[in-house]
Amino acid sequence: MSEKQPQKMNLFQLTILTMVNMMGSGIIMLPSKLAEVGTISILSWLITAGGSLALAYAFAQCGRYSRNQKGGMGAYAEYSFGKSGSFMTNYTYALSLVIANVAIAITAVGYFATLMNWTLAPVQVAMWTIAFLWLTTIPNFWGAKITGRMSSITVWGVIIPVLGLSIIGWHWFSGQTYSQAWNPHNMPLSEALPASISITLWAFLGLESASANADAVENPEENIPKAVLGGTLLTAIVYIISTNVIAGIIPNAELAASTAPFGLAFEHMFGHAAGQLVSALAVIACLGSLLGWQFTSAMVFKSGADEQYFLPVFGKLNKHNAPVLGMLIVASIQTLLSLMTISPDLSKQFDKLVNLAVVTNLVPYVMSMSAVLILLKSAHVEHKKAVFVAAIAFIGTVYSFYALYSAGEEAMLWGALVTFLGWVLYGKVVSTKFDLKPHPIDEDIHDYSLL
Repeated sequence: MSEKQPQKMNLFQLTILTMVNMMGSGIIMLPSKLAEVGTISILSWLITAGGSLALAYAFAQCGRYSRNQKGGMGAYAEYSFGKSGSFMTNYTYALSLVIANVAIAITAVGYFATLMNWTLAPVQVAMWTIAFLWLTTIPNFWGAKITGRMSSITVWGVIIPVLGLSIIGWHWFSGQTYSQAWNPHNMPLSEALPASISITLWAFLGLESASANADAVENPEENIPKAVLGGTLLTAIVYIISTNVIAGIIPNAELAASTAPFGLAFEHMFGHAAGQLVSALAVIACLGSLLGWQFTSAMVFKSGADEQYFLPVFGKLNKHNAPVLGMLIVASIQTLLSLMTISPDLSKQFDKLVNLAVVTNLVPYVMSMSAVLILLKSAHVEHKKAVFVAAIAFIGTVYSFYALYSAGEEAMLWGALVTFLGWVLYGKVVSTKFDLKPHPIDEDIHDYSLL
């Protein structure tokens, strides 16, 4: 008797999974941050949604056609840039996760402070941030099984309030409140758009992982691109609706000053107890999300160590297959980062980290998009299809550069410094581990006749 084949995901299931993967804790500080610009930020949402769709589609095609067994953005970049490109992609992506996780921890602190009715000094914010980082690192010592289960449950603490607000929040929506918040600081459009690009892209970070493993999907050639596009589009719609409906419920100044905007919205709608409940759910969701991302961050460093990109210590596993030493190093770096970014208020510290996380995450995006055409060529994709996908990837690249510009001078400065440090590390340390002659993945990878 033949073994029963595992059931595969259909298009609907994969689309829902894509949405759940993207709708994590990144959204729950957005209404307050967007209120600092005004409801004119809906224009930034539309730009980011378009750019994210382009990136998501290109990544879906990369996952479909890449023959590099390692997979992921480093594998895509290697098609055009070789080992150095793969290293830089893995290096900057790993850094972005380390930074982004500190921002998630600060989000949890903001909601927790509101829940406890505390006013925290900058040093206290840093101390609570560090405590949450270590609190979500230590349970990962026992492996991914518990982490995965907890994260898959706690994420609904964000998704349910956000979806609920998108559906029922219109009953409390005031057009006058919304219109008064359109451009409270009278910014010219050329300033208002970039002012909110980074924070809107922050909500979409992780879209590169939305492409599921083809082996787990029915008809992957058709369903993966459809699910990635559909999931990203539906997520964008929920993001845009939820953040804009809040702007019509809560006066702009009050919303901009809040460290727990979704809790504040439910308080306006249903009273104090409802606001407290949503804030509590948000704290749980943030900690669950952080638990998963701390493990993921350590595993990215572990994968880099396996490729001889990072120090061997990051690749050492305990009996639960958890890279504990790597986790300890990452958490220590995050502790220093929390102390280095102390700001007068929680919101400013969050801004610094989000902008830097966006900049470091965009480096692998740009490198992956730049390799799309060569990747498709090596997979012998028909000319018309390859040109279309390359054109979409070019749109994603243009958006990525605009997002880099929008992140601001400080984030670009620090992002450039750590990126240049990566090139130094590769040239001085990592490159000596590889044969410096070109190693094309396929013998015809450098046939540029398609161009």
